Amino acid sequence: MVRQKPHRPDPAVIRRAKSYGRSGNPARAAQGPVAARGPATVGDWISGARLRTLPLAVAPVALGTGAGVVAIADGPWHPTRAVLALIVALALQIGVNYANDYSDGIRGTDDHRVGPARLTGSGLAKPKHVLAVALAFLGIAALAGLALVVITQQWWLLAVGAAAIVAAWFYTGGKRPYGYAGLGELFVFVFFGLVATAGSAYVQALDVNLEAWSGGVGAGLLACAVLMANNLRDVEQDRTAGKRTLAVLVGAPVGRALFCVFMLAPFGIAAFWALLYPAGWLVLFALLAALPACVIVISARTARELLIALQLASVTALAYGVGLGLVFAL
Repeated sequence: MVRQKPHRPDPAVIRRAKSYGRSGNPARAAQGPVAARGPATVGDWISGARLRTLPLAVAPVALGTGAGVVAIADGPWHPTRAVLALIVALALQIGVNYANDYSDGIRGTDDHRVGPARLTGSGLAKPKHVLAVALAFLGIAALAGLALVVITQQWWLLAVGAAAIVAAWFYTGGKRPYGYAGLGELFVFVFFGLVATAGSAYVQALDVNLEAWSGGVGAGLLACAVLMANNLRDVEQDRTAGKRTLAVLVGAPVGRALFCVFMLAPFGIAAFWALLYPAGWLVLFALLAALPACVIVISARTARELLIALQLASVTALAYGVGLGLVFAL
């Protein structure tokens, strides 16, 4: 029997990996060690909020508010309630982004990242500071939600708000985060699709119509597409870190196909409503962003391409939610 020599990593690969720093991002090599940068700047904290995900908070509120206007039998709509619902959604989205930064950072998951460096994982900010910011935004969401409950006198909504905050934390937090078990898309669909859209309609009319439920399905699927694009970008690194996202569980080829389903199915819903609301056909112009995103994801070979697809998916979600909401309201 021939004895094989033990495998020895290429020294060049080792040097390159060390130069990347904890974020795993080659772009950071040129900046030197993370510690040399000093504390996080305002720009770093803004980046940590992941602004490109905020359309996922705006879209269902706009759509649900428009559906709520349809459901109002008599009287005007309630702009104050719409603003409070928007604050809830935005604060929850930012809060979950910082909570994800904190939880993934202390677990070491972000040590394997190839995307933009995170505050905790890169060492730019102390974990306790990132956690404090995450909790602050979740607190803002809770206060805005409480104001909605007081205004509407619908006290059962407290349970819905509490469930949303719990879901935001346990996405990557706790001992058994559901984001590490392939359930991220399911919870995103429920809370940033159905709950956010139906909830925004309910606080307007104290009722939820078919426009709101079906629109919530569309908004939820587009939110799933954004998450899938993000997870496809990190699929190999997540597999290495033991983070079993849906993309990791089904594999990249199936994940790419699911992305296209998530992106295009909502336009079937828009086409249906266009039969009753003629201006609804204008929502289909959002396909100008959705179709290129699908083409990019199917053919992508680099993380940068998938980042572009993620951005296009966010634009699609915003155009779809605001557009269909306006169609309903006007």
